[in-house]
Amino acid sequence: MTTMQIDSVPEASRAAARFQAAQPGTVPFRTAMAHTWYLTGRKLHALVRQPWVLAFSVIQPVIWLFLFGQLFRRVIDIPGFGYHGTYLDYLVPGLIAMNAMSNNMWAGMSMIEEIDRGTLNRFLAAPASRIGIMNASVVEQAVSTTVQSLIIVGLGLAGGARYHGGVAGVAVMVAASILVGVVFGALSNAVGMTLRSREAIIGVYTFFMLPLMFLSSAFMQTSLMPGWMQAIASRNPLNWVVQIGRSAVSAQPDWAAIGVRCGGLLVLAVVCVAISVATFRSYRKNV
Repeated sequence: MTTMQIDSVPEASRAAARFQAAQPGTVPFRTAMAHTWYLTGRKLHALVRQPWVLAFSVIQPVIWLFLFGQLFRRVIDIPGFGYHGTYLDYLVPGLIAMNAMSNNMWAGMSMIEEIDRGTLNRFLAAPASRIGIMNASVVEQAVSTTVQSLIIVGLGLAGGARYHGGVAGVAVMVAASILVGVVFGALSNAVGMTLRSREAIIGVYTFFMLPLMFLSSAFMQTSLMPGWMQAIASRNPLNWVVQIGRSAVSAQPDWAAIGVRCGGLLVLAVVCVAISVATFRSYRKNV
């Protein structure tokens, strides 16, 4: 009976079994991608069942969009501001970048909830791809960031903002917001798995959010800032996203500068995801 069962197993399955036996803890690439698909679907189904989460997440950017857009609309008249368009046009890319950073910095809260409920430990005990578990979180955050960014784009358009770069420019702006979301989401997950404290994530959010926001060109041209602030802004990944978005939706995008900044964000995202994966492996060894 055993021989017949073994013979009935396809050669591909036996090869996969031999591969996993020879390299414990690893799975074939296609299997990892399949697990990523299913685990991402699980997270997205939870998001669909609670659409108010997405709605509430864009309330603050909407307030900034229309409140700051009206309050500071004459800022563009300051000598040296150097922007051709309305302040609302100037503000939308900054709000999209800020929203992506802000919402993804709370990603560690979900990780802590998974740990407290025992869900993450059950996945670790199951034959689930470790890469799939981490990728599912990244993809879910990317989808959320995309939806939120498009909502802000639509509200800005309704308020009078114009995107001269067209659909391609908006797509580049959203892609940059996804990259910065991955950066801060991965770091938040790393903090969540390392410290397992909601207070720690709140502290990290408070420490980084406002300084990075005001040390960027989200609200004001960096040319009008003091020299030391300009130096920090030039190395601020949030400011890179703002500059990418603002250039991409302009009438004459600087694609060379956009490419350089997107490349920098991509490298930073890969590094931050690697840090998150390392903390995940450390957590796995301790459970």
